[in-house]
Amino acid sequence: MSFPTIQRIVTGHDADGRAVIVSQGPLPTVVEIAAIPGTVFHEVWSTSGNPVPIDNGADPTVGALMLPPPKQGTRFRFVDIPPDTSEFLARGATRMQEAFTQVGDAHASTVRADSPHPLMHRTESIDYGVVIDGEMTLVLDDSEVALAPGSVVIQRGTNHAWANRSSRPCRMLFVLIDGVYDPAIAEALQARTQPEAR
Repeated sequence: MSFPTIQRIVTGHDADGRAVIVSQGPLPTVVEIAAIPGTVFHEVWSTSGNPVPIDNGADPTVGALMLPPPKQGTRFRFVDIPPDTSEFLARGATRMQEAFTQVGDAHASTVRADSPHPLMHRTESIDYGVVIDGEMTLVLDDSEVALAPGSVVIQRGTNHAWANRSSRPCRMLFVLIDGVYDPAIAEALQARTQPEAR
């Protein structure tokens, strides 16, 4: 199964301040993740700074692929996620460093020997994840939730993975917003990642 090509329309202003179409067509940046065949990132837009400058600047999606949003910014993308395979589940953890390096955030992976899924990861951001087509399972440290089209996950910097336990790909829409952990949460997360004293 393949999903429709995403068409993007970007507006702007001409020299007289009139609204104009700056670009229209397929996304310029669509990348398949080599370590997870079938996983495709469709980069729609990103912003940096707050408040966001409203200008006729260059396309922010052209360049290196980055998982997290820019500092004080946002990232808007679609992700096509293939079904988990037994081979991926058995050997996936060994390839995650490669996968997260390709998406520009090698430190996002949190997978350990006892992780519930080989794609466990965390970013310091608020992420809105919407299932557009297909089925998905949100995997957390201690629980799971089945998702169907129209399900919306508000991911608040938590450790998680997206598990596709169906027989066909799933397309999700993500909006990532840069954030900062509350000091108490940051301290608890740091304590969890420290090796136990002997």
